[in-house]
Amino acid sequence: MNKDDIRAGQLWGETPLVEDWEIFGDLAERRGTSLFLGRFTIAEILSVLEKKGFFKEARKLGLWPLVFDLDSSAYPLQRFRIFYERTDPASVIIDLKVRERPFDPAGRPGFPPGAVRTLALEWLTLQNPRADFGGMRGGLPGQQHPGLGMSRRIMDVFVFLGKRARADGLMAFPAYYHNAVLFSRYFRFLNPDKEGEITAIRRTFARMSIRQLAWIVHLGCLRSGDGTVYEWRSEEQFLPLRRELRGYFESRAYRERVREAARLAVFQVDWEAFEARMQSD
Repeated sequence: MNKDDIRAGQLWGETPLVEDWEIFGDLAERRGTSLFLGRFTIAEILSVLEKKGFFKEARKLGLWPLVFDLDSSAYPLQRFRIFYERTDPASVIIDLKVRERPFDPAGRPGFPPGAVRTLALEWLTLQNPRADFGGMRGGLPGQQHPGLGMSRRIMDVFVFLGKRARADGLMAFPAYYHNAVLFSRYFRFLNPDKEGEITAIRRTFARMSIRQLAWIVHLGCLRSGDGTVYEWRSEEQFLPLRRELRGYFESRAYRERVREAARLAVFQVDWEAFEARMQSD
């Protein structure tokens, strides 16, 4: 890639963008809204994606060439997007809204006191714009295209950047129930009662597909033990990067509270309402 390619926002090259020794040499001194998180150049971000295997997998999926865009108009909130071929909403592969922000757990028992530095993932879409769902009903709620199957690689990138930015942890705000389930491979809810709630739902319907359960929740057809409609409410999920934060989620007190909340939670499906709403939508 040459400088003209970088300015144009296109990724055409087959060779590494920068060599290993060039990456992250003096990032702590860099600041500015033209840089991702005020630290990283686009070339550096793309180099990390390359090293984590993202470009290799994109080629396998036929998602090549790639075009990228960084919007810092609401800095420190930034929006980073990767497109297939052109900057068209219909061609989005990755759509990320992210910011660095302090978070104070307000005296959560067992959590290190004071505010922690987080890399907050406020919105994340991973999709293959060249694929569709065929006869399926639009995949998961909110999905327009099937996923990329690269969540682990992308999460590795976030962890790498979070550590380089000296963040204490990654923080996510799952907009949908199924987002929380998918993020739970790596994240835990700060609130152990919320973690227990999700654990109970997954355990109760262990034989049900994530897609079906996601639509049951989204359409208001999941009932709590008292018969009331279960409504998804987002809370903070964390992937701790600092030992003290990991200790909170690994502590006996946290794990016991999760188990107790999961034991007490009772859920059932209103199948009549679900079938009616699936047919009407």
